Parts: sequence; structure tokens; C-alpha cells
Amino acid sequence: MATLASRIRLEDRECPLSTTVEHVGEWWTLLILHDAFDGYTRFDQFEENLGISSSMLTTRLKTLVADGLLERRPYQSHPVRYEYVLTELGRSLRPVIVALAAWGNARLAPEQRSMILVDANSGEEVEPVVVDARTGRRLDDSDAYVFAAGPAASPVMRSRYATRAQAPAPAD
Repeated sequence: MATLASRIRLEDRECPLSTTVEHVGEWWTLLILHDAFDGYTRFDQFEENLGISSSMLTTRLKTLVADGLLERRPYQSHPVRYEYVLTELGRSLRPVIVALAAWGNARLAPEQRSMILVDANSGEEVEPVVVDARTGRRLDDSDAYVFAAGPAASPVMRSRYATRAQAPAPAD
């Protein structure tokens, strides 16, 4: 049986999208992170809220800790019990989770939405969008923004994006 690594193309190994999906693209992982953003930290909280088996939750939490997205901290000494707290790296995924939820909600009528994003002070619903930090322009215009090879791109990746604007090659 072929392993996942053997099915990944060379350019995917350097692609930031592929490497991100490798870390957070699994169903339970995204739901655990969502719960962590909602303040859940303890094994039993995740297990009860998600209805996930303890063995699957153990596996996913170990992976999230190994990937540096959650930190395992003792909160009780007799017996030792641990909580799982978002790291800075894990917290940096919040905009991704928000964007995924917004994408899902955009396909529903307002009365069909079971979860919405609101301003914490006013309670008013907000519409999340991804924008260029420099210009403030929305990035969902597929004609205005395209992927291009970056400075660390391999020859394979540069070839893939040869017809698009490219970042300069690194100096030798």
C-alpha cells in the first residue's frame, strides 16, 4: 500500500497550501481547533462536545501538540491531568477557521446559519473577508490575484508558474 508521502508530488512538498493541509486538513483537527478557539482546553470537554472517540481524540491532540499548535500543560497533580492550550502558532490559524466558517455561511440563507461571527462589543454580525494587508483590497477576485513562484521555489515550482509574475530567485 502506498504511503501518503509517496503520493505527494515534488512541488506539493514545497507548496505552503499542501504543507498546511498536512497539518490541519483533517476533519477532527479543524473541529478541535474550533473548540480551542471557543475556550475548550480539557480532554473531556473536547470529547463531550465533539462526540469523538477517546482514541481518535488522543491521536489528534498528540499531533496538534507535535505540530506546535497546542501546548499540553498540567492543570492537576493528583492524578496528573492535562489541558491543551493554543500556542501562538495555533492562535495564528484563527483567521483561517473564521474564513472557512464564513465560506460555509455564505452558501446558506441567514435564517439557516447555526453559527455566526459577531462583534464582541456590539453583538452585531460581521462579514469576514480576506484582504491584502497593504492595499485593503479583497483577495477573492481571481482575476486580480494569482499564485506565483516565490524566491525559494524549486525549478519544478518555477516551471509551474512560468507564465505568471515571479519573485526574484535567491542570490547565490
